[in-house]
Amino acid sequence: MKIDGSTALVTGANRGIGRHLTTQLLARGATVYAGARNPDALDIPGARAVALDITDPVSVTKAAEVATDVTILINNAGSSTGTDLLGDIDNIRLEMDTHFFGTLSVTRAFVPVIAANGGGSIFNMLSVVSWLSRPASGAYCAAKSAEWSMTNALRVQLVEKNIRVLGLHVGLVDTDMVAHSTAPKSDPALIAKLALDGIEQDEYEILADSMSQQVQAGLAGGIPSLYPELP
Repeated sequence: MKIDGSTALVTGANRGIGRHLTTQLLARGATVYAGARNPDALDIPGARAVALDITDPVSVTKAAEVATDVTILINNAGSSTGTDLLGDIDNIRLEMDTHFFGTLSVTRAFVPVIAANGGGSIFNMLSVVSWLSRPASGAYCAAKSAEWSMTNALRVQLVEKNIRVLGLHVGLVDTDMVAHSTAPKSDPALIAKLALDGIEQDEYEILADSMSQQVQAGLAGGIPSLYPELP
C-alpha cells in the first residue's frame, strides 16, 4: 500500500513508537490523526490531534466519527503493569482491556471507515511475547498472545473488504515503558520505519529484531525449545 496520499490514525501517538510512527507517516506524505487520551499534550507539527482512549467505547466511537477519511489504522497504544497471572486481577484486566479489547474496539470502529474509503491497512503493534511468555509479566504476555490471535483472525476475515492486517513482533524497545530495564533495546525510530516499510510492501508479519526471529524459529520445537528451564 502506498503511504503517500493516504490518511492514517495512530493510537498512543503522544510518545515512544507512536510518536515516531506519526512523524514518519507525515514525512512520507500521509495525513495523520494522532490519537491520545490527552490531545492537548500532542505537539507534533502537522498532525491532527484526536482525543482517544482505546479502553473507552464512547471515545473510540467519537474518534471514528471525526476521522472519516482513514485508510490506515495503526493500533499502537499499550500498557505494561508488570503483573504476573497470580497478581492483582485489576492489572490483569487492564492489560486485556488495552491490548485485546481496546485494540479490537478501535478496529471494529474503523473497519467500516476504511472499507468505505476503498480499503487499506490495519497495523497491530505486537511483541515477541505474543509467542513466548514470561511469568513476571504474565498478564502482558497473555494479552499480547490474544492480540496476535485476533490479528490472525482479522487478516483472513477482512481480505474480502480489501483490508490487509499486519503485525510487528519485537523485543525490548527503548521507550518509557521499559526504561527500568538495562537489557539491549531497539531504537523506536527504527521500529517505526520497519512498520511503515511493511505496510508499503504489503507484508503480513514483520520480525523487527533477532529475538523475534529466534523465537519464531523455535515455535516448531515446542515446549522444550521455548522453555528449556522446565524439568
